[in-house]
Amino acid sequence: MTTLSDVASAVGVSVSAVSRVLNDAPGTRVSEETRQRILETARQMDYRPNHSARSLRLQRTAVLACVLPDLTNALFSELVEGAEDAARERGYTLLLSRAEGMHDLDDTLARLLGEGRVDGAIVQMPDGLEPESLDSLVHDALPVVFLHAAHPRRTGSVMLDDAAAARTATDHLLALGHERIAFVGGLAGSPSARRREEGFREAMAQAGHAVDEKLVTRFGYRISDADSALAVLAEAQPRPTALVVANMNAGMAALGAARRMKWSVPEDLSVVAVHDAWPAAMTWPPLTTVRMPLRSLGRAAVECLIERLQVGTAADRLLSNESPQLIRRASTSAIEG
Repeated sequence: MTTLSDVASAVGVSVSAVSRVLNDAPGTRVSEETRQRILETARQMDYRPNHSARSLRLQRTAVLACVLPDLTNALFSELVEGAEDAARERGYTLLLSRAEGMHDLDDTLARLLGEGRVDGAIVQMPDGLEPESLDSLVHDALPVVFLHAAHPRRTGSVMLDDAAAARTATDHLLALGHERIAFVGGLAGSPSARRREEGFREAMAQAGHAVDEKLVTRFGYRISDADSALAVLAEAQPRPTALVVANMNAGMAALGAARRMKWSVPEDLSVVAVHDAWPAAMTWPPLTTVRMPLRSLGRAAVECLIERLQVGTAADRLLSNESPQLIRRASTSAIEG
């Protein structure tokens, strides 16, 4: 088995320098050229860290947890791939866990972190939880990074530009000539749902169109929630000609609800949803979506968590450098007449 000493001898540097580079320790004083030589030599020599010894020495496990409310959700697969890639590059293993509610979340983190099974956790809040409900999870000693939500009294979160995604979706419908546009939102307590509604309202205002409050719903993202939203919108007079749906899963459910209510998509109703994954192309009609950088979100969450582990704090991050991308499919069309 290749050791740190073997790598150090091959590169011609000290063992401590190799250790600090391979562990990505803050404040490591080596040139970028030397860093790359160490990394490449370690790879060529098939170096594998002795995690048992490292864990005993540092009281670390080299395992990170990613706690999600639903492991079957297709939107999470790309996020997890990004997180796993970033974790592996930094010498960590990623463990997946599910927590559907606050009680589950408390219990899961108590077992994983309280019993020392993982070094830290990335947490996607269950839908509808207010950030303030996470008070028990935000004390300084607990290495947790939140996805999609920032706590008002502690930093350490990674968020997408939800408002920009909703603006992109709304602008697409406006460009097709739609003016009577409804918004099918998540639960009122969801921070990301609120940001997406803000983006929708901003796009409508910028185009000079008032938002009809009867065309704004906040039931959530389940199939039954889409049924409830469409039932409300069907009572509006005149009916909307287009929907901005704040989540791809709800958007797919909205297509089914519209079909059951005899609305033809896109002839009677155009539908565009925030987020994109492979199931969106499998619906009928295929769903127009706004693609968000979920892989980058996963990578950023791991980087934020490792920063917290190394220096004790981590800044909130908004991923605004990758613009939301419209994926035009058959569920939207220009308004007739």
